Amino acid sequence: MDIWTLFILAVGVSMDAFAVSICKGLAMQKVKVRHAVTAGVWFGGFQALMPVIGYFLGIQFQEYITAYDHWIAFGLLLIIGGNMIKEALSNEEECADASMAFGKMLVLAIATSIDALALGVTFAFLQVDIWKAVAFIGVVTFSFSVSGIKIGNVFGAKYKSKAEFAGGLILILLGVKILLEHLGIL
Repeated sequence: MDIWTLFILAVGVSMDAFAVSICKGLAMQKVKVRHAVTAGVWFGGFQALMPVIGYFLGIQFQEYITAYDHWIAFGLLLIIGGNMIKEALSNEEECADASMAFGKMLVLAIATSIDALALGVTFAFLQVDIWKAVAFIGVVTFSFSVSGIKIGNVFGAKYKSKAEFAGGLILILLGVKILLEHLGIL
């Protein structure tokens, strides 16, 4: 996987964390650097950890499904991206509160990184350098989360659904790209 594809994938998968960070920033009266860094560490850390777990789970089954791996990667990215788009188009309000408490951040970090777990399974089928990929995803998510806190505090929830929609679309397009490459069309 080339660096640009990995970057686009990292941006796509980090959009959930970005959207939650925007909501956190919106709920805060005054944003401090430690708030932004805390969100970045939680979300970036879990976005890096979950693909590793998914990767090692996927490796266990790789030999059995190698002939279908591109279809599985396409399907997982389609489902993840479609779910993000569905959430973006939903009228449900799900903004987080301003709390940076351990329990609340743990739940949010896990919830926003479930798609990264599935992505890790996909990485196992694509033979991606997992350590480079997760470091990249972690750094990108950290950056988006830190900036999301500030953006939410300054601009409000205006960009939350747009970020989720863009992230979902990116993941779907990457799934299509993987499928077309494996079918020899690209």
